[in-house]
Amino acid sequence: MGQNAGQEDGMSTMDDTAPPEATSERDAAPAAGGVVDIKGILTAIPHRYPFLLIDRVVDLIPGESATGIKNVSVNEPYFAGHFPNHPVMPGVLIIESMAQTAAVLVVSTLGPEAAGKVVYFMSIDGAKFRRPVMPGDQMRVAVTKKQRRGPVWKFEGVAKVGDAVVAEAIYSAMIMDRAPELAHRQD
Repeated sequence: MGQNAGQEDGMSTMDDTAPPEATSERDAAPAAGGVVDIKGILTAIPHRYPFLLIDRVVDLIPGESATGIKNVSVNEPYFAGHFPNHPVMPGVLIIESMAQTAAVLVVSTLGPEAAGKVVYFMSIDGAKFRRPVMPGDQMRVAVTKKQRRGPVWKFEGVAKVGDAVVAEAIYSAMIMDRAPELAHRQD
């Protein structure tokens, strides 16, 4: 069994053999201050490697805030070209990690209502990049819900490495049904 399997706090009740789809409802919607592990993230959002940019979500307060954690490894595929011999995490991917953290917050807030839906960016305002994020850094992405009107959510995100702010932004997203699968066309 995995390290989180059967924990008394109810944050995770699965074992290492359970596929992400088999997680319990409690994994996708933890209590205030809760933790969503990688299996819960895979259940909550559609992103997969190499575009899954958070490893864990902590301090989750449904409807209010969450903190995504990204352990930045030298093996990240974007480091091969950004930049050779001086690897720096692209700023747009830091913003994407904010969005993925917010998506887990939205899904955790809505619970079963969010099943089969996806969160899409609508706007990014005031994005600022303060210092580079490099291999070996642990980036903590604090996301706070600023406003919600129907399916549109507005967030403030602040990414830090240690005590240093590395990026910040205000952004909006909309939760929608997933686009229907494209039918294979023969032209």
